[in-house]
Amino acid sequence: MTTSAPPTAPLNSPARVITASLVGTTIEFYDFYVYATAAVLVFPKLFFPTGNDTTALLASFAVFGAAMVARPLGAVFYGHLGDKRGRKTTLVLSLLTMGIATFVIGLLPTFHTVGVIAPVLLLILRLTQGFAIGGEWSGAALVATENAPEGKRAWYGTFPQLGAPLGFIIANGLFLTINYLLPHGDNPLLQSEAFLAWGWRIPFLFSAIMVVVGLWVRLKLVESEAFKVAESKGAIRKLPLSEAFRHHWRELILGTFFMLATYVLFYLMTSFTLTFGTKPQDASPGGLGITYTDFVLMQIFGVVFFAIFTLVSGPLADKLGRRRLLIWVTSGIIAFGLSFPFWLTVRPEGALIPMTQLFLVLGFTLMGMTFGPMGALLPELFPTNVRYTGSAIAYNVSSILGAALAPIIAVALWAQADGSTWLVGVYLAGAGVLTLISLLLSSETKDVDYAASSIEDVSLV
Repeated sequence: MTTSAPPTAPLNSPARVITASLVGTTIEFYDFYVYATAAVLVFPKLFFPTGNDTTALLASFAVFGAAMVARPLGAVFYGHLGDKRGRKTTLVLSLLTMGIATFVIGLLPTFHTVGVIAPVLLLILRLTQGFAIGGEWSGAALVATENAPEGKRAWYGTFPQLGAPLGFIIANGLFLTINYLLPHGDNPLLQSEAFLAWGWRIPFLFSAIMVVVGLWVRLKLVESEAFKVAESKGAIRKLPLSEAFRHHWRELILGTFFMLATYVLFYLMTSFTLTFGTKPQDASPGGLGITYTDFVLMQIFGVVFFAIFTLVSGPLADKLGRRRLLIWVTSGIIAFGLSFPFWLTVRPEGALIPMTQLFLVLGFTLMGMTFGPMGALLPELFPTNVRYTGSAIAYNVSSILGAALAPIIAVALWAQADGSTWLVGVYLAGAGVLTLISLLLSSETKDVDYAASSIEDVSLV
């Protein structure tokens, strides 16, 4: 099928569409990464003081992963609203929920103040974060792609994806700035009493300002033309979830595995590498022994390539097709995983930093190339009346299989291999193989009829 042009021009200008999809996801991912950074550097000490560093870190990662479990629930809830009531209202609600949860985390008492109540409250708020982001991504992707000009859906779909690297840079940049301004010793986060007492709260509280900006932008949106057409045709379903599972179960499964390697790669490149890179070389298990400040600056430099290649991937996916591009990129992810022991090895002074930086640049480049096309690919699997629900479920169920488990499995494999990363690399390669199989079993979606309102209009796969 060829792409059908909308009957009328979209009411949202390109600038408004790009800004609304980019600003919202940047804020959502900022909130998520603020927690991810604190989960490595702060929460093991303040909320999970078990007396064993590895156990405390695993407990912190477990709460981090709990949000991924809540994401499919958020996908169902917000997907239902988005397919019944429209994209705009849902996006405003998800952003507001995420912002409130993040702000309140910045006000929480610690374990040393209220005991076990502290981690319980942290868990509840983390689940709330996951619930909110379960509806955020799909809504932003739909705003971008349902308002895209013909032949540029993947290009427009990269802008909500760009929120991931931008959110990471802002979150970690803020942590670095706070560390620089507060008095500290050789190991900034672990030895700064001021940071552990109150400094870590600033990034969480700062999210309130960003949320206000995001809400202002999104409230100016007009509902997408595709949704209005579906509504006028009477294609809106009472239970979009039931419709999605009954008629689009194959697309749900394929979409879930499309995202698997992307999720595993990203959380290995952020949470796990931060843990491994900053762990002393003589610890058990041993790491690279790079200082926190140096390693985060190296990550931020790598994430710049994530942002660049997220944007590069859009025009390529529009020209080559989503499936063809992703088959090649996923093959690269598999090879990259198998090369982990070569990159993540203690080296002589003068070689450690450059080789680790090359590793981060390569990993984040692959991340941009695999993440960028997903903004168009997953929504293209579904017609308008279940597009929010279907894409949200596929995206967020994959978060359980990939993101929720990745940091925990990686730390366990790292400890099992006595400080070596070869098992962690095999884990990434295995996730890549599953994604590659799903791509080989799928069809190209570049030219599907995106204006189709329901299953009756067109069969997509």
